[in-house]
Parts: sequence; C-alpha cells; structure tokens
Amino acid sequence: MQIHIVDDADQLGLQAARASAALLNEVIAEQGQARVALSTGASQFEFLKHFVTMDVPWDKVVMFHLDEYIGLSEQHPASFRNYLKERFLQHVGVTDYLLVDGEGDPAAVIARLNEAIAAAPVDLALIGIGENGHIAFNDPPADFDDPAPYRIVDLTDTCKQQQVNEGWFPSLQEVPRQAITMTVSQIMRCRRIISCVPHQAKAAAIANTLEKEISPHYPSTILKRHDDWSLYLDKASSSKIAVWA
Repeated sequence: MQIHIVDDADQLGLQAARASAALLNEVIAEQGQARVALSTGASQFEFLKHFVTMDVPWDKVVMFHLDEYIGLSEQHPASFRNYLKERFLQHVGVTDYLLVDGEGDPAAVIARLNEAIAAAPVDLALIGIGENGHIAFNDPPADFDDPAPYRIVDLTDTCKQQQVNEGWFPSLQEVPRQAITMTVSQIMRCRRIISCVPHQAKAAAIANTLEKEISPHYPSTILKRHDDWSLYLDKASSSKIAVWA
C-alpha cells in the first residue's frame, strides 16, 4: 500500500493521472496493449480531467468500467456510460471498450462482460471509495468471495443518498434500486489498483479503510490486501486519519 496526500483534489487528480499514464505506458511497451478499468462519480472528476491529457497511445488501451444502474437510460445525467463518454472516451483515442449496458437483459449483459474481462488480466483499475466504504457498487456487507467478475446488487439507502448528495438524482426515490457491478474478487484480481479519493465527504470512509480490520462491513478495507494498491488523498479526505497499520 502506498498513500499519497496532497493539498487539494486537483493536485490529487494530476498526480494520480501521471502515475496511471506511466503504468499504462510501461505495460504497453512490454506487451503491446493495456487493459484498464475506470471508476466514475464526482470523486473522479479531477483525475479524468488530467488523465485525458496524458501522453498515452490510447489506441492500444482496452477500457472496462465498474458499474451501471439497471434500467437507467444512457441519456440520464447519472448514467455511467454517459459519464465515461463525455469525460473520457470523446477526448482520447480508445476504440476498444466495453460499457456496462444497464438497459439490456441483465443476465446477457453480465455474461458478455464476464467473458470479455476474463480473456486477459486487467492491468490497472481505478477504484473509488464510497462514503459507506463501497468499492464499485459492492455496498456493506460486501461479498468478498463471489468469483464471477460482474454481478447484480441491491443498492443500500446510504449508497443511494450519496448519489443524491452529489446531485445525480433529485431524491432517494429516483435512484435505481439495483445495479450491475464488478465484484470484489474481480477488483482484487486486477494487477494494479489506484484509488482517487478526495473531499471531506470521504474522510470517515478513508479513516475506516485504513484503521478498521478487513471486513465485509467496510468493503474498501479489502484493498489493503492487494499487492499493488496506491491511495491518493487530499487534505480534506485525509483529515480524520489517526493511525493505520
């Protein structure tokens, strides 16, 4: 585990973007292609702003993403497919990507995702941490043992409230009840993980991540078990850290 603490979210995003680009370039030089999984949400704004400006041969990058609401139109402002198209795909030359289709038949969508992501290791995963400690949409208590790469999950009210607080939905009742998410097991199979977690709203989740024992009740604690995990914080998100092992 490597922890980087900087002054603000913009510096966090820039440093993480530089590290991510260096990793992708290293992998591409070694094997001709790199596979990346991207997070979404308000915490990734600064990272993606800088990431799309990095000098990477994007045509050699294969992109996956973590999750999507079931039944939500791609045209909805909260759609993660829409998010990635607007903030990433339209700015870079990535042509090989697989978006999670929340409007398709969930079983068929999951089967297609599972087959595609299992074809080769994911070289780099950008994994955010939710206010309740979720990673992707694996809310507490998370299933650490499901071997499948993607699954359907029910979203907790705490998770849904975060989406409302960030402005994606006007009320709790309008947040979809279920989502398709990358599983904890698949996240942990990724070769490298970088987590960008800025802002005061994440301070308690970060303290829990670093100070609690690894537990499904604090899903992000599992990241401490990964061999190559880098955590990027700003002063606000790191403000409640007391100690960590």
